[in-house]
Amino acid sequence: MASTAFQTQYRQEYVAGFEQRATYFRASCTTEAVIKGNTAVFCVSDSGSAEAVTRGVNGLIPARADDLTQNTCTLQEWHDKPRRTKFDIFGSQGDGKRILQEGSVKVLNRKIDDLMIAELSTATNDTGAAQTMTLNLVATAQGILGINDVDIEEQDNMFFAVSPAAMAYLIQIKEFASADYVDVKPFNGPAIKMKRWAGFNFFVSNRLSGRTTATEKLLAWHRDAIGWAMDTAGMEVLAGYNEEDSYYWARASGFMGAKLLQNSGVVVVNHNGSAIVAS
Repeated sequence: MASTAFQTQYRQEYVAGFEQRATYFRASCTTEAVIKGNTAVFCVSDSGSAEAVTRGVNGLIPARADDLTQNTCTLQEWHDKPRRTKFDIFGSQGDGKRILQEGSVKVLNRKIDDLMIAELSTATNDTGAAQTMTLNLVATAQGILGINDVDIEEQDNMFFAVSPAAMAYLIQIKEFASADYVDVKPFNGPAIKMKRWAGFNFFVSNRLSGRTTATEKLLAWHRDAIGWAMDTAGMEVLAGYNEEDSYYWARASGFMGAKLLQNSGVVVVNHNGSAIVAS
């Protein structure tokens, strides 16, 4: 006969697994709320590098045309739909229905970032051979944007997405410590924490191309360089129960797309993050 009869206690409140929950890039773009249609057109206008002229010999001031570029952003439908049987929900630990619904929102938010990263990464300006993060590398990215006539003084509109490895190097730069005194909160409610330093709003993304390798592609850009279109009125976050087959479901759906609007406003920062990995 056993002298003990131990009991196992299962915690009813689930512990969320480590994964990106919110969209980080959503606060760093030019947005169009699409009400109808599968495309959104962004018009980028400038003077075409025109210079002031003097009056002509005929007494008239020479006229010129504006440089207008229409950029078409094509929307696609994106969904996530987890599903579990009623018996599974009944017999499993934690709030299964809540897990379904919250998980679908996380998946859709990550897709937003993936679409914007893909477009920003098509930019042709870069910092050359990959190196580890330094103050000079940040200054080089800023300098490239400045040479391209980007208004780098508009700090509210300047963003820098770095990998976890790049942030590990940044926090070792003594000048970066001053960024701890500034929090940038783009939205009300739970905010994506950004650190404003050296003219940029820095945030960490684990979804950048080449992460943990010697060819990480960090991104520095001005808000007006990237367009984001989404049918905000038609976005759906739903949950329900199918009585015929006895299962619970959740679905998050959105019609959305990203478009690079101005190549000159983005710099791909080539970074070597290969040393910051688990040993």
